[in-house]
Amino acid sequence: MFKLIRRVISLFLAVVIIIPTYALFITWHSAHNPPFRTSAEAIVVPGAAQLNGAPGDVLLARLQEAKRIKDLGYAPIIITVGSGAPGDRTTESASGKYWLTHHGEEKSSVISIPIGRDTLSQTQAYIKVMKERKIYNVIIATDAYHCQRAMTMANDLGAIATCSPAQSGPNSLANSHYRYLIREAGAYLAYITLGRRGIHISDHLTNNQLVRYLHGFHG
Repeated sequence: MFKLIRRVISLFLAVVIIIPTYALFITWHSAHNPPFRTSAEAIVVPGAAQLNGAPGDVLLARLQEAKRIKDLGYAPIIITVGSGAPGDRTTESASGKYWLTHHGEEKSSVISIPIGRDTLSQTQAYIKVMKERKIYNVIIATDAYHCQRAMTMANDLGAIATCSPAQSGPNSLANSHYRYLIREAGAYLAYITLGRRGIHISDHLTNNQLVRYLHGFHG
């Protein structure tokens, strides 16, 4: 009986303390020490909010980072990905391509994929296109605390992914807060525990919606 109680307590501690702490650490570590290469086949810009075709601050920072490393010769093409919200006149991917091609990039070197409103669906979309082109090595230009989750999803789908964190914008390391770290760590944990088993939780759920979703799943 005592052994059973000890096992239950150990399991409880693992679920409540150890696993979330691991998610926080690996998300933080990837943000501050991102695995990175200077040679890849593509750079991907995950979608974020745009307003009437103009990239929002988060998307703009990702685009600037993608342009910076492409201009350094790290990869020959940039892939922008992301659909639009209901009622939008354009998509996140189109907004990104427009900005890049109006800031010195050739249209032929930018691929727009107007699919996906969250990280997983966007990743599935661009990995599909990459496989069709028989390319696998990708650098993801995204927010620092988003790196771990974005890379994990891409690697799970067959890519060889590294990350180049945005150096400016509200979600850069200099400007983001621990609330974003906690949210990304939670999203990473949800992906590796539920997402890999086919239970998809969208990035676009608010914190309250996420709590209600998980409560309903376990209830």
